Amino acid sequence: MSNNADFKLEQVFNVKDKVALVTGGGSGIGLMITQALAVNGAKVYIVGRTEDKLERVAEAHGKDIAGQIIPIQGDVSTKQGVQNILKEIESREKCLCILVNNAGIAPGKTETKADSAEELRKHLLEPTSEDEWTSVYQTNVVGPFLMTTAFLPLLQKSTEMQQGWSGTVINITSISGLIRISQGHFSYNASKGAAVQLNKMLSAEIAKSGLKIRVNSIAPGVFPSEMTTQESDENQKSQMPKEQKEGLPSQRPGNDRDMAAAVLFVASCQYLNGQTVTVDGGYTIQVGT
Repeated sequence: MSNNADFKLEQVFNVKDKVALVTGGGSGIGLMITQALAVNGAKVYIVGRTEDKLERVAEAHGKDIAGQIIPIQGDVSTKQGVQNILKEIESREKCLCILVNNAGIAPGKTETKADSAEELRKHLLEPTSEDEWTSVYQTNVVGPFLMTTAFLPLLQKSTEMQQGWSGTVINITSISGLIRISQGHFSYNASKGAAVQLNKMLSAEIAKSGLKIRVNSIAPGVFPSEMTTQESDENQKSQMPKEQKEGLPSQRPGNDRDMAAAVLFVASCQYLNGQTVTVDGGYTIQVGT
């Protein structure tokens, strides 16, 4: 008998009835991921610092869908904040199937063009503070480490409770952590490089411990978000004109469907582990890694 039924989209990319948690799910890429999972039947908890932003997401995008969007206010950058989030999820769920570490911050850009050592020092050193570097690292690297390690038992329970499924962590890193140029974002790019390495280490050590939990990363290129456009509309969506990225091989920035395709693949493919999937419209082809 043919196994054709196994190749249907609803089987290959099946997240129906899965319990997911998306940090930074109130806007940008986090919101795209939240919608991709919830529309396809997952119960998605979205975590962020701003409660009204999360509530707007649930109101605008949580109706008439197969799954659910449930807001939880929380801070993923501190150990106590992560423990509070864990306690809240443990009080509601027996397991966690999908953890998406998306929350991140980026400071303003730094000028890198200079004609002398003195000028370059002025551009790079004078506007930089230690707090900028440590706060970016705390959110973009320490936060995903704290969240992943805190939720290991709930992730493992999803593996044990659901045949053919392995609990999965998806770290949203960035092409900024892969390319050789700074883009004027030294602290941000350095933190994303660390996040890519953290993804590898977590995957390796979790596997060595005998746990059946997959850890992968999605490294987006340019997508509309509050980080890239500095604003969102009433539905928590950001807009980026196509013309802004005509130099890319794709001739456009990424969109909701691009990110949905990536996250559904990474979440559903049970044979994917320890990888960074680059979704960038060809940007890294141009600038080099």
